[in-house]
Amino acid sequence: MEYTQLGRSGLSVSRLVLGTMNFGPETSEEDSHAIMDRAHEHGINFFDTANVYGWQKGEGITEQIIGRWFAKGGGRREKTVLATKLYGSMGDWPNETFLSALNIRRAADESLRRLRTDHIDLYQMHHVDRNTPWDEIWEAFSVLRQQGKVLYFGSSNFAGWHLAQAQEAARSRHFLGLVSEQSIYNLMTRWVELEVLPAARHYGIGVIPWSPLQGGLLGGVLRKQREGGASRSNSGRSADSLERYRDRIEAYEKCSADLGADPADLGIAWLLHQEGVTAPIIGPRTREQLDGSLRALDLKLEQETLDKLDELFPAPGPNGSKPAPEAYAW
Repeated sequence: MEYTQLGRSGLSVSRLVLGTMNFGPETSEEDSHAIMDRAHEHGINFFDTANVYGWQKGEGITEQIIGRWFAKGGGRREKTVLATKLYGSMGDWPNETFLSALNIRRAADESLRRLRTDHIDLYQMHHVDRNTPWDEIWEAFSVLRQQGKVLYFGSSNFAGWHLAQAQEAARSRHFLGLVSEQSIYNLMTRWVELEVLPAARHYGIGVIPWSPLQGGLLGGVLRKQREGGASRSNSGRSADSLERYRDRIEAYEKCSADLGADPADLGIAWLLHQEGVTAPIIGPRTREQLDGSLRALDLKLEQETLDKLDELFPAPGPNGSKPAPEAYAW
């Protein structure tokens, strides 16, 4: 396993993140525990979850599953860099959602209880809260850190200017601020290259891409359809996107075949080649899917291949792979 530092922090994390969103809704607790054990066997030490995962309001099903896994002992907690999130609704009463100081305090304590641990390594805001001032957020977070309940803080789904806003507010308090940002990022969704990635690089924030395969569209969807699979991509928005981009996806799958690589491995490997990316999130439903994800780490892409992928899935803006404002202006 390869390791890198999370943003400008001294924290060492694996270059793949084990996403746990499937634990509970899609994967049984027994299989979830087996996947986490297998991740440790592979050297993956970075696990990501959220208090809303499990999708039963207020229950934190996925956090509970992870907590019972930690309770088995054997160094499971000590070997894990544990990341969770808050923001989403955990109840029907006021102050059970968003980023007020009251909800931050309550949400952190509840996550610690469900996860059966005394601290969270990386506590992430699942979305920007436009109604809570940064002074309130950073004060509440600084209390958690002083109490030893949280070590590092991160964001998710922030715009570039939100990252700047957060970091400047933290700087005024002589606080470390954000060390990570989770954004949707893949070959088909490259909007973060305009402003989020440049802001993250400037402030030393590690980028953690979620949905690295665009809901399975970059995971060999056409091949799987021919084989009678790819159910996630056969309906809804995925089906619409597949029809819209069928020619590009077909060319992409041919490119991966020419390299002797699985399309999913190519999509993740491309992200690993992007400056500022710490580690993509993989969300296996089985141990076999987890095992397969590691092939991406060994896939080194030549510039010719990177250029071809840019042709198939161009960066946003008329001026190609340039940050804002050059992407759309002089």
